[in-house]
Amino acid sequence: MANSKNNLILVSTLLMLLQLHFTPSKAAIKGGYWYSESGLAVSNINPSHFTHLFCAFAHLDPNTNKVTISSSDSSQFSTFTQTLQAKNPSVKTLLSIGGGFGPSLAANFSRMARQANTRKSFIDSSIQQARSNNFLGLDLDWEYPSSDTDKTNFASLIKEWKEAVTKESRTSGKAPLFLSAAVAGSDQITPLKYYPGKDVANNLDFVNVMAYDLFTSEGYPTVTQPPAPWNNPRGQFSAEQGVTEWNKTLGVPLNKLNLGLPFYGYKWSLSDSNKNGLFAPAKQGLGAVKYKDIKNVAAQVVFDSTYVTNYCFKGTDWFGYDDTQSISAKVVNAKQKGLVGYFAWHIEQDSNWALSQAASQAWGM
Repeated sequence: MANSKNNLILVSTLLMLLQLHFTPSKAAIKGGYWYSESGLAVSNINPSHFTHLFCAFAHLDPNTNKVTISSSDSSQFSTFTQTLQAKNPSVKTLLSIGGGFGPSLAANFSRMARQANTRKSFIDSSIQQARSNNFLGLDLDWEYPSSDTDKTNFASLIKEWKEAVTKESRTSGKAPLFLSAAVAGSDQITPLKYYPGKDVANNLDFVNVMAYDLFTSEGYPTVTQPPAPWNNPRGQFSAEQGVTEWNKTLGVPLNKLNLGLPFYGYKWSLSDSNKNGLFAPAKQGLGAVKYKDIKNVAAQVVFDSTYVTNYCFKGTDWFGYDDTQSISAKVVNAKQKGLVGYFAWHIEQDSNWALSQAASQAWGM
């Protein structure tokens, strides 16, 4: 009897170890946002480089607190999933709601989230829009909660959202919709203390950390900058710092965090064409520029491995941005740190899918 019992324990232990060994890890997320006003037709998206694609943006109606899709977007939104899955059957699609369109939109989200009945209008309509347009998930892009009241209401919103999605799945017999949120990537952008970290971790499937726009040419017009550095020896603000704060301070597991990659950069006009490195003196900042437009400039390209950024210059024109070298290095760093994946804003700005391919290859399978 003793030997039989010991053998049974041994077999059970071996089975448990085998199960642990062969249990697949959480699938990586290779994400990208498609922006409806970018001019890129959904039919021209190459989804082979992505596991998740976000359709941006559905709107929050401030009068009804319902999620709506504009008539100009309806045809592309309604066929978004079908069109992309015809090329890549495994790609997951999410409907993104909101966007970074100024304080009025943030105020609309803040008002909607204050009361249970208005939150319910948002939640129910978001699920209806996702199902009727064949999306597999929903993405909240509230830029940004900015008070303790917002923090409390953000927590209520995503908790009730998760409960509603779970209930709808049981009723419909369909897989639950994914739930995600695009969030600030640093206190340099907006105070992260106004996000309810524990509730984010408990109720969202993953979080898109917008670790870019840390140093812009509008904000720093007199000196060139790395707009979205992974490291920053000169100060605390960096992509790595933002990710660490989301993990260590806010308590969101690394395997729920996606690193944001900007498919654009910023332009400066140099004060002296011979002083053309990082932190060179500039006459003025000239705003954001798409990656594909930067690549059309016949400029000298430099990769800075300390900050993990690229820059290029031609005459007095200077661009700080991410090219294939820095994109690949950031993705490798994110994977080694334990993040679940990455996402890009936004894919129309890519140049013949060069950044999308570099990111996907750097992560690997």
